[in-house]
Amino acid sequence: MIEQANEASASTATGPASGAGTGGGARTGIAGLDGIMCGGLARGSLFLVEGEPGAGKTTVALQFLLEGARQGERGLYITLSETARELRQGAASHGWTLGEEIEIFELIPPESLLDEDQQQSLLYSSDLELGETTKQIFGAVERVKPRRVVLDSLSEIRLLAQSSLRYRRQILAIKHYFTRHDATVLLLDDLTAEAADKTVHSVTQGVIRLEEMAPDYGAERRRVRILKYRGRKYRGGYHDFIITTGGINVFPRLVAAEHRGGRRRGRITSGIAALDALLGGGLEAGSSTLVLGPAGTGKTLISLTFALAAIARGEKAAMFVFDEELGLLIDRMRGMGIDLAALQRDGALFLEQVDAAELSPGEFAHRVRSAVDARDIKTVVIDSLNGYQAAMPAENSLILHMHELLQYLNRQGAATFITVAQHGLVGDMAAPVDVTYMADSVILLRYFEAAGKVRRAISVIKKRSGTHETTIREFRIDPAGLSVGEPLHAFQGVLRGVPTYAGTEMPLLSDAET
Repeated sequence: MIEQANEASASTATGPASGAGTGGGARTGIAGLDGIMCGGLARGSLFLVEGEPGAGKTTVALQFLLEGARQGERGLYITLSETARELRQGAASHGWTLGEEIEIFELIPPESLLDEDQQQSLLYSSDLELGETTKQIFGAVERVKPRRVVLDSLSEIRLLAQSSLRYRRQILAIKHYFTRHDATVLLLDDLTAEAADKTVHSVTQGVIRLEEMAPDYGAERRRVRILKYRGRKYRGGYHDFIITTGGINVFPRLVAAEHRGGRRRGRITSGIAALDALLGGGLEAGSSTLVLGPAGTGKTLISLTFALAAIARGEKAAMFVFDEELGLLIDRMRGMGIDLAALQRDGALFLEQVDAAELSPGEFAHRVRSAVDARDIKTVVIDSLNGYQAAMPAENSLILHMHELLQYLNRQGAATFITVAQHGLVGDMAAPVDVTYMADSVILLRYFEAAGKVRRAISVIKKRSGTHETTIREFRIDPAGLSVGEPLHAFQGVLRGVPTYAGTEMPLLSDAET
């Protein structure tokens, strides 16, 4: 997936430009990163890539140089910290080969500065080291004449400078030198200095911040943010990214407003007459539906019923499963005469297991969007919101992520069904987070006791488009599938779980009816 994204980025990159702000940008080779920067890096400018050790700075730098090589641009990697051997080993771990277009210049102190007998008494050795380091950097540039340069890392230059004034002057000298040579430069900084040091921020054209976070459980999470990009519009905020074999893949934050709809909306049905009647004849295409209820009430089956009805109409559906093991779900549905595996093989159903502990919310939104766009999917099932919440850093983030994702799917004309497991079995129950206001329709499932049995009830408590029944109906799940009965007019307190009966005949589903 990474290599495909890189190839796509390379195919859209433009040729060399005369300088910053003219012509096409210098693309990084990371499609998502170029996207949030609206075209890549301004040519002939300095950019700062900062982040703590392990955040992915070196990988970004290597992809930047490799993308330049694909465009026929010479690249120079100046390293003051890692060795050339370490860099080549890191590139090889991603399947990359640093060819002749990319030269690694390993900058080491001159032998005279390492000899104790040659230490000066009237001048600080750092003065000599800083001047010699700068001289070697400029000499390498004069020899290679690169269009793209990586300087790794600024922490070494900061230590040699010893004061913020000398450090700033040194960075300004480097900036003016590279500007004269029309080179696009990435300066890497590992943030080992004090947090308040913003010396390079004011000097460079743009600042890219890479962050790595370690949750209490699960894999580490990485995100990128553009802190500054002078003279260029960019997509602000945090964007999730991952590092895999093949490099970095950035998942730009989904903004639904950027994707206009305009699709014709129709009515979709479940194929079960009583359920459709409860919904006022069905649901609207391009709407979102929340299926609420305690564990085991049938939330997944009801959502899947609409997906199967869409497939029967000749459409395609997708199901993203957080909670249940995929093999168990397939076996359980097969017992009801539903062969999910066959539908998956035929391409009618896109079925994917999602591990919330290993997946960031940005990557999940990217997966949903990719599936809908590539396969023209019209029905999406997310099972469940509880699992999706586990991938969120906070409840507020969950609500914002869900809002953008639902709005995007609605604009694409896809009907979305999201299940939410409520706490408890009967009586007062609560969801882990209230998102009912975001959904266009809300289906409520409940257990209730009647005639010595535990039964299930279904009702519709919200539907934005059109009318719906205000009744409560009993429904039943058995090997034959889903059955929905008549409205329970004679019962009071069904939603509390222990109803009272005020009629003369109990209109409940019997074994004969199912």
